[in-house]
Amino acid sequence: MRDHLSPGGLTWTGVATLPRSLEVLREREYRLFFFGQAVSLLGDGMVNVALAFAVLDLTGSASELGLVLAARMLPLVGFLLAGGVMADRLPRRTVMIAADLVRVASQGAIAALLIAGAAEVWQLAALSAVTGSATAFFNPASTGLMPAVVSSARLQQANALRGLAMAAGQIAGPALAGILVAGAGAGWALAVDAATFAVSVGFLVRLRVPAMERLVVRSILADLREGWDTFRSLTWLWTFVAAATIGNLVSAASGVLGPLVAKESLGGATAWALIVSALGVGSLAGGVLALHVQPRRPMLTATLPLFLFAAPLAMLALELPALYIAAVALLAGAGLMISNTIWETTLQRHVPPAALSRVSSYDWFGSLAFQPIGFAIWGPVAEVAGVSSTLWAAFALQMLTVIALLLVPSIRHLRGRPPGTAPAAA
Repeated sequence: MRDHLSPGGLTWTGVATLPRSLEVLREREYRLFFFGQAVSLLGDGMVNVALAFAVLDLTGSASELGLVLAARMLPLVGFLLAGGVMADRLPRRTVMIAADLVRVASQGAIAALLIAGAAEVWQLAALSAVTGSATAFFNPASTGLMPAVVSSARLQQANALRGLAMAAGQIAGPALAGILVAGAGAGWALAVDAATFAVSVGFLVRLRVPAMERLVVRSILADLREGWDTFRSLTWLWTFVAAATIGNLVSAASGVLGPLVAKESLGGATAWALIVSALGVGSLAGGVLALHVQPRRPMLTATLPLFLFAAPLAMLALELPALYIAAVALLAGAGLMISNTIWETTLQRHVPPAALSRVSSYDWFGSLAFQPIGFAIWGPVAEVAGVSSTLWAAFALQMLTVIALLLVPSIRHLRGRPPGTAPAAA
């Protein structure tokens, strides 16, 4: 357990008794990074519930809720590439602290307006856009900073623990937000979210990070072009991102059509909540497994679980009982968490440090840009082709994508560490 903060950093009791899978927590810089991120990720899990009820309480309009959510997502996607450039030009810790401070201000302002009873939808949309813009700078910097705060031998363990914190936040965050919204109001839930960013800043300022190689300052386009050249030169990298882009496009079919199937055939909202909860529990289980996996061929290991990720689409198309679909969703969540953990570790080990944040920004962009398109298209497709046929089409597209990925030689044969790199001492 975490004991207390001291002038020299986190004091840790019981280090000698840590299980092998948690030995990464012996490392001071990673402990600081991890605990700050764990609190912040809990806040991230609260936002969708709190913001949704804030807008609905104001207007009762699903369309205006969609406007606010889009206002947060579009700047996040739009500024990701610029965020990657800034994180390779400037100290990554500094970029993360600045982004968190902006999010303290924007989320705090939303909370203050709601608590004061003075909020209007356009204000929530504008401030949500500020939050999304700051997140676009934070995410690539966070990916780039990780190898600097943990030893190479424990990098996958570090990513697995962060994945566990993310999964836990997606389970506990909505529950906490629901309690706060019901008991005190949406404004207070968003105030807690703002406070989590402040906690993150408190941990980040204590980090001691080695100096990074600075980019020669050129135009942003020149830096982006250099990052793109690195990105496209690694076949295993760009093919996996392309597959993830299609995967996120496809997964939107479950988000759009799954609730409809649950309502019409599985028993309603309770059935869908069971399925979604099982996905979250599976993510937690996958995070635990990822603490112990050290694959010799990481990209092959990261690709195979993606077959599981497609399976709930087929189960929904068959309209199987909710309990069966939930069991498959649990496996899908575990597989996706293992895949994401191994992927991020491989990215951090094989991409040159000076270009890591820019390459990561292309990964984030590919992962996020097509999901809103998926949310927009699957409903109209289902109206024309039918819900079951549309789910089968999405399932087939995902399966074909994973099969195509396995045909790429570097996906099958890439080794866990770059040639000539020896494992760091534990």
